Amino acid sequence: MTASAGPSLFKQPKAVFAVGFACVVSFMGIGLVDPILPVLSDQLDASPSQVSLLFTSYLVITAVAMLGVNWVSSRIGAKRTLIAGLVVIVVFSALAGFSGSINEIVGFRAGWGLGNALFISTSLAVIVASASGGFAGAIVLYEASLGLGIAVGPLIGGLLGNISWRGPFFGVAVLMAIALLATITLVDKTPKPAQKVRLSAPLFALRHRSLLTMSITALLYNWGFFTMLGYAPYPMKLSVIQLGWVFFAWGILVAIFSITGAPRLQRRFGTAQSLYGALAFFAILLLLIGVFTETRWVVITCVIASGIVVGINNTLTTQAVMLVSPVERPVASSAYGFVRFLGGGLAPFVAGILVNHFDIHVPFILAAVTVAVGIAVLATGHRMLAAADAHADDEPDAVQETDIAGEVADEFGGAAGAIDDELRIERRTDR
Repeated sequence: MTASAGPSLFKQPKAVFAVGFACVVSFMGIGLVDPILPVLSDQLDASPSQVSLLFTSYLVITAVAMLGVNWVSSRIGAKRTLIAGLVVIVVFSALAGFSGSINEIVGFRAGWGLGNALFISTSLAVIVASASGGFAGAIVLYEASLGLGIAVGPLIGGLLGNISWRGPFFGVAVLMAIALLATITLVDKTPKPAQKVRLSAPLFALRHRSLLTMSITALLYNWGFFTMLGYAPYPMKLSVIQLGWVFFAWGILVAIFSITGAPRLQRRFGTAQSLYGALAFFAILLLLIGVFTETRWVVITCVIASGIVVGINNTLTTQAVMLVSPVERPVASSAYGFVRFLGGGLAPFVAGILVNHFDIHVPFILAAVTVAVGIAVLATGHRMLAAADAHADDEPDAVQETDIAGEVADEFGGAAGAIDDELRIERRTDR
């Protein structure tokens, strides 16, 4: 599948820009706290392992809540779900800014993760449904928002964190409040879906081998990614604003390779080969950080260079998950999000334990190993990805997507039909 942005990338309905802006701010929350991690450790008398729980509480709650997003949105509609998620993020990011201890911030970040789950899963579905330029254009727009948010987040976090560690949290609250108003006023009212989704639908979807393969690969990749995000700031020994600039440079590469690098590699080498190369490069970078942890310039260089991998991986895996899953896209997105965010949430927690019992080298080396294992897992779905590449184009219609799902089901034992039947039975029960 090619992912060219096309001439219509910036000619979108107002709803797409409103949700896209909210996505930018939401994704800022991922890297926003990175520049202030050492400051939080110093000023709140917390160990790095305690501070790393800011990622764990946020991402684990996001993962678990992903399972219930479709249950909620199929009953109240996409717009109300977006608004609910934004309200929760505004409230809990502001409360984090008012916190007086690391435990309070960790707790409020958990609430933030709940809002994040409601918003992220639904926002992708809204952009896919509303964007011009077809499915591929919608994915590029979504990943462009992700890349811009990841790029700007650390810089804003560094600038505001240079004033006070509370600044980044209040900054997100204000920006999300603006996004909330934009969503309320610019996104048209969405009707409640005709079919309600059962709470168990994402778990049933994971019985489909292609979706499970992509999800486990993402879990292993996210283990490496959030180990780096949670612990790389410490050996750099930089000021808040300097850390902000390092992660800003990293985020710029994420944005560039999300929008332009990934589609070009995909057209030339295919999805599978592009992902193999990106993950192998990431494993090498993590290994270098683990071996040369005391050499600051090596850590900085590897962190910035990893933006290339993050950009490629985010775009290509999101496309692949949406194409190879025979279940509805919102259900596939929730199932995939549950697994990958679970890996991202557990990684910093385990890294903290490893640092306390061994040293700071070990988490990065383990992260390199997990990413390498991710390549092996992805290779078990090589034919699945090749089938998606062979049958998809920039604007796949419903028939083409069904053909892809059918071929993938044939490749992996026909689990798709069983899941579809199960979901249909559950929907009839709901009615």
